[in-house]
Amino acid sequence: MVNTLKVQKPDPSDVIMSLEKLALIAICVVGFIAFVGYGALIVIGMIETFPYGIPFLALIAVFVFIFISVIVQRIKNQEDDHYEKNIRQ
Repeated sequence: MVNTLKVQKPDPSDVIMSLEKLALIAICVVGFIAFVGYGALIVIGMIETFPYGIPFLALIAVFVFIFISVIVQRIKNQEDDHYEKNIRQ
């Protein structure tokens, strides 16, 4: 008896990025650019209204600091990673 080795051809959807993935990436990039641009306009507007915009600018800075610190803590926490990977369903 002869063993024949069957070679499987790669699926084109694995090799080439699908149109849905490209569209999702494009939407995410455009959304991020719009988010950063809108944030920059808010900061510029608050600086323009100098005496009244400073408290709101400080409030936004506090929220951004808290958000970044939470993200950094989550990235560095290996215990959460362990429980995420070993969930019993």
